[in-house]
Amino acid sequence: MLVLLPPSEGKAASGRGAPLKPESLSLPGLAAARAAVLDELVELCAGDEVKAREVLGLSEGLRGEVAKNAGLRTAGARPAGEIYTGVLYDALGLASLDPAAKRRAARSLLVFSGLWGALRVTDRIPSYRCSMGVRLPGLGALGAHWRAPLADVLPAVAGDGLVLDLRSAAYAAAWKPQGEVAGRTATVRVLHAPTRKVVSHFNKATKGRIVRSLLSSGVAPEDPGELVTALRDLGYVVEAQAPARAGRAWSLDVLVAEVH
Repeated sequence: MLVLLPPSEGKAASGRGAPLKPESLSLPGLAAARAAVLDELVELCAGDEVKAREVLGLSEGLRGEVAKNAGLRTAGARPAGEIYTGVLYDALGLASLDPAAKRRAARSLLVFSGLWGALRVTDRIPSYRCSMGVRLPGLGALGAHWRAPLADVLPAVAGDGLVLDLRSAAYAAAWKPQGEVAGRTATVRVLHAPTRKVVSHFNKATKGRIVRSLLSSGVAPEDPGELVTALRDLGYVVEAQAPARAGRAWSLDVLVAEVH
């Protein structure tokens, strides 16, 4: 099983660990594309702060994020699973998983990123600010920058098993599973059952709980149909829609009665 996650807007501080070693990151086929983004982001943020904030969509109160980006090459690095914070990652609670579940997380979780493309949660990175929606002056829109490299690398990473896609729209656009990979991909919406509306906070929290439940239970669904069964066995209310034709993903709605 491969689980595709969005990053978090907020991130923990880098700390005092050893600095970034780009060559140590997983998915080495993304190295050149990562270097291009890193080079331009550091150069942008080491120059005109006002321009950098405009490009990155940062308010005056977030000017410290510009300085953080300027120092990415020398800042301490920590596992990505510790850097990413926020509602989904709080609900997922990687640090409190048992050892077996942590090993499953290291194998199965893939976090998408405007700066790094995609990462394992064990990859050591510094804290940064660069969403997939950013358009860098030299590279253009990052979503477009990442499409070809991710399309080259990720089908092999997906292997021949289930792909559980929990990404938000901007990150999902950077790589869309195609062909037979799409046929074993499941996308998930979390709906407030009484209103059948998506509410951002509990959408993220429930997705984090779903991943935690799967990792903690040790179940290993091999396709979307088995995933539906596994989630129902774990206590989730799931409505599933199989694709109308080949080359499309399954759509799963998880219904939640209470907003929390």
